[in-house]
Amino acid sequence: MIERTRILTTRTTDPFLNLALEEFLLDHLQPQECILYLWQNQNTVVIGRHQNPWQECKVEVLEGEGGQLARRISGGGAVFHDLGNLNFTFLLPRADYDLTRQLQVIVGAARQLDIQAEQSGRNDITVEGRKFSGNAFHLQRDRAFHHGTILVSVDMSKLGRYLQVSAEKMRSKGVQSVAARVANLAEFRPGLTIAETVEALKIAFQQTYCPASACEEAETYHDHPEVIALRGKYASWEWRFGQTPPFDVEWQTRFPWGGLDLYLCLDGGRIASATIYSDAMDERFIADLGPALVNRTYKTDDIREAVRQIEVEPDSEPFRQDVLTWLVEILPP
Repeated sequence: MIERTRILTTRTTDPFLNLALEEFLLDHLQPQECILYLWQNQNTVVIGRHQNPWQECKVEVLEGEGGQLARRISGGGAVFHDLGNLNFTFLLPRADYDLTRQLQVIVGAARQLDIQAEQSGRNDITVEGRKFSGNAFHLQRDRAFHHGTILVSVDMSKLGRYLQVSAEKMRSKGVQSVAARVANLAEFRPGLTIAETVEALKIAFQQTYCPASACEEAETYHDHPEVIALRGKYASWEWRFGQTPPFDVEWQTRFPWGGLDLYLCLDGGRIASATIYSDAMDERFIADLGPALVNRTYKTDDIREAVRQIEVEPDSEPFRQDVLTWLVEILPP
């Protein structure tokens, strides 16, 4: 039974720090305690634990416009966060985990704002059939969290621009996001602000978990050594991209000197095998190209460096330069 409740808010919009704090709070959750953690990220795509970032997000477009890609420890699909979105996390003992009750807080907050929301399916919340809150979960033996988004006034043009399947042909063994009709709450209550939504959430949380009041506190853990270490994990290439499930990707192109088909099998963000087909006359360069790519990370700089290191005859240098130029066009940064 929940005997202690806390509402924790944070002002940082650093996605890696916010995700680190979320995991820290879970690790330090006390028995019979429930925490409502409220946070925001700026210009960020967050993918699920078992998703392929290159399939779910136009990474090069996102990062080229100053955005960041993050991976969370929960499952589910890819989501876009900006300052028109409010993130919430319920952290509580596994014995007190009750998805219906937790979702009722979100529904109750919307109704506090005179918006007639309802739970739809297993973990979505909608208004007039349009989704404004998606949810995901992380369960441990004795504790758990449930987190999600609340679209208040999100820039839908960015959501559509970043959350697109890549143009290349990709066969992924990970979880794929499913398109849904989404809406901002501000469409149903013009002028609605994040601050008003926060207050409605606090009221609904208190009514559901603690009729008297919940202890409210500003976040003060950012300098904690454990949080700093966790942020390093979330910000690392190894976590964001190296955790990608195995997937295959292929491209075809034609140069003046012949066609080239490139097939890559990737595991953990690294090239496990590479197969090259070509009708080019330079058999040696084509034969050396595949093996040179194996064990390289799926990044333009690393793959181009592998191609540069191939020993070629002077007559083959134009072929290599054509391939290097093409790789910039098709590979992630």
